[in-house]
Amino acid sequence: MMSDTGSGKSAAGGEGKPDLGRRWVNLLLGTGIISTIAAFIYPAIRYVIPPPVSESTNLSVVAAKVAELKTNSAKVFRFGSEPAILIRAADGQYRAFTAVCTHLGCTVQYRPDLHEIWCPCHNGTYDLQGRNISGPPPRPLAQFQVHIQGEDIVVVRNA
Repeated sequence: MMSDTGSGKSAAGGEGKPDLGRRWVNLLLGTGIISTIAAFIYPAIRYVIPPPVSESTNLSVVAAKVAELKTNSAKVFRFGSEPAILIRAADGQYRAFTAVCTHLGCTVQYRPDLHEIWCPCHNGTYDLQGRNISGPPPRPLAQFQVHIQGEDIVVVRNA
């Protein structure tokens, strides 16, 4: 007796009907493989493309108390999601700027001995008007308005 394996008939005698159990196995294996690939790719994509950070809608913030800052000193404070710097210059005037260097985004510091704002990352310097005077920073620092309200020093974002 000859076997009829090459004629398209299954062993059960039906013509061209794939086994129902084999369909389910193929479906489960395919779904499992796709799920595994997605489980590896999704976190990688979320890492490369981070979620947007919402900016603060506050236009003003209390940066310090009047008694907190001595002449020729500074304080770094949070203005929304970014640091800002409040400086009380040698002449007693208050000035406020963003504390994010315009070169690579490092946090700047006030140098009271030189009366300038300094970026420690690449030795960039700004004057007390926020203008870049040396080093790699391409633009001046954004300046904010400073108001004294009672004992509070209020910094206002320029609109």
